[in-house]
Amino acid sequence: MVQMSQKEQDIQMMLAAGCHLGTKNVNFQMERYIYKRRNDGIHIINLGKTWDKLMMAARIIVATENPADVICQSARPYGQRAVLKFAQYTGAKAIAGRHMPGTYTNQVDAQFREPRVVIMTDPRTDSQPISETAYVNLPVIAFCDTDSPLQYVDVAIPANNKAKHSIGCLYYLLARMVLQMRGSVSLQNPWDVMVDLFFYRDPEELEAKEEEQKAAKAAAAAGAGQEGAGYDASAGYAQDTWDEQQGGQGGQYAPVNGNWDQAPAPSGWDQQQGGDFGAGYAPSGY
Repeated sequence: MVQMSQKEQDIQMMLAAGCHLGTKNVNFQMERYIYKRRNDGIHIINLGKTWDKLMMAARIIVATENPADVICQSARPYGQRAVLKFAQYTGAKAIAGRHMPGTYTNQVDAQFREPRVVIMTDPRTDSQPISETAYVNLPVIAFCDTDSPLQYVDVAIPANNKAKHSIGCLYYLLARMVLQMRGSVSLQNPWDVMVDLFFYRDPEELEAKEEEQKAAKAAAAAGAGQEGAGYDASAGYAQDTWDEQQGGQGGQYAPVNGNWDQAPAPSGWDQQQGGDFGAGYAPSGY
């Protein structure tokens, strides 16, 4: 088997996650990243250029002296878990959820921040923070789909930013590239984090899985109880039919109607002698 390079493995992972699937609409600035258009109208993104842009973004992040000066942001639910994991492993700061207006411009605000680099998940959904970066000259790295606006975006990473697996895969690759350039991850010391940790998880699906597991455990416990009850019943059945089995096998002292309390009916020698052994052989003269 031919050993694939790191780039080929990453592109294969992005293909599996659906990072190459665009939309039916194309922004004129995103045409350079389009590989072709399918028969159903979906545009395919060139993942070779996506990988190159990921490397460029990783170099920009590594060039930032303080990792905490990098902010990754996602207003969409599918990207919130990914930005939190990215911030955890790279030392950046994460803003998951709604963006508070004035975070980058209002110095009086309690949540005011002055980052060096900003990473956005979707330029269309995160349009408010991108417009604020234009006032304070912040470089913006963004994952852009085929129909995403590129205004105020400095480094556009062409990829599918609408699917949860695609977003998680992109942040995972970007985080691994950053760690490789910093030297904490290498071929001899590979990164032991799975890409699944960056995927969005629906709370309702987790609750449904927990309920299914509880129901399975309850069903298993009920099945074990029924097996125990069935064993006792069979033992009782054997106890009830013991009398008849003994009467059929033989006994001459079979109980009357299955009741051991009553005396057995005379049989054999006693029956021939009239039921009294001594009366049958009493002398006639006495």
